[in-house]
Amino acid sequence: MKFGSITAAAMLAAITALPAGAETRVTYKSAKTASSYYQMGVQIAEAMQEATGGEISVTVEESQGSVQNVMEVRARGADYVFTTPPALVGLAQGGKAMFEGKGDPAFDEIRALFPIPSLTMHFVMSAESGVTSFADMAGKTILLGKGSFGASEGEKYLGLFGIADKVEIADVELSNAVPALKNGQIDGFVTAGSWPAPNVVEAAASSDVTVLSLSDEEIAQTKRTKLVIPAGTYAGQDADITTTSLPVAAYTTTKMDDETAYQLTKTYWESQERLGKSAAWWKGVDAGLMENITGKIHPGAQRYYEEAGIALSDAQK
Repeated sequence: MKFGSITAAAMLAAITALPAGAETRVTYKSAKTASSYYQMGVQIAEAMQEATGGEISVTVEESQGSVQNVMEVRARGADYVFTTPPALVGLAQGGKAMFEGKGDPAFDEIRALFPIPSLTMHFVMSAESGVTSFADMAGKTILLGKGSFGASEGEKYLGLFGIADKVEIADVELSNAVPALKNGQIDGFVTAGSWPAPNVVEAAASSDVTVLSLSDEEIAQTKRTKLVIPAGTYAGQDADITTTSLPVAAYTTTKMDDETAYQLTKTYWESQERLGKSAAWWKGVDAGLMENITGKIHPGAQRYYEEAGIALSDAQK
C-alpha cells in the first residue's frame, strides 16, 4: 500500500506551524493518492501533529504499491515508515515470488510498528439479480476491475468456487461500478479496500444490494484471513458479513531509534478515538489485529505494547 504526497501548500503550512527544531521528521509511504490508504496516511499525519504538539512531523508520500514500499527499504534512512501486507515482508526476507533474485540484507531489518485497516473483500450483487451465494453467480455479469488486488483476488475466488467459466466478466472500469450496477449493465462487482468501502456505501445507499458472505469452508479455500463486517455497516445490511481480508501494517526498519518508534506507536493507538471520528474505517482497528503481524516488531514499539498490556508472540519479539 502507499501514501501520496501532500500538496506543497499543505506541507508548507504544516511545517511552518511547527516549533523550530522541535520536530522529529518522518516520511510515511503507503498508497496512490486516490486510495483510501492514502487518506489514512493523511489522517495519521494529522493525528501525530496534533497529539504531539508538532514534535512528530509526518510527510505523506505517494507510492505505486506495496512491493515498491518494501523495495525502497534498501535506500531509505531512519525516518522511513511504510505500509504493506505482512506476507510481503516475509517474501522479501525469503527472496521469494516478486522478490526472487532481488534479495537484500536491508529486508532483514524490517520491523513492524502497528496494524492499519485490512484490505477487505466485498462481493456486491444487486438485489434484483437474486444472487445470495457464489453458486448463484452462474449466468450473471460481474465486474472485477483491472490491475488491483481486488480484481486478482476476485478472479481467484471465482476459480476456487468453480464458477469462473459460468460468469461473464464485464469490460467496465471499477470506478464506474455503481452506475453500471444501477442501470443493469452488470449484476455485481468485486472490490477490496478498508471497510466501510466508499463504493459499497454508495451502491447500498442508491439501490438494493446484497454483499455476499463466505462460509468457513470457502474462507479456508482462499487461505486468507477471516473478517466480519458488522451488521448495519451498509444501508440495508441486517446481518454480519463474513468475508476475507489481507492484513496490512505500518513498518519501519532497525535504523529508526527506539524512542521515535515508541512515540509513533503510542500516539497511533492513543489517537484511535480521534481517527474514528474522521473516518469509519478506523473503527475496525483494535488489538486483535496484532496477531496478523507475522514478523518482528520494532523494540521501541514493543515497549509500548508491554506498557499497554498487549501480549506479543515470541515470533514478534
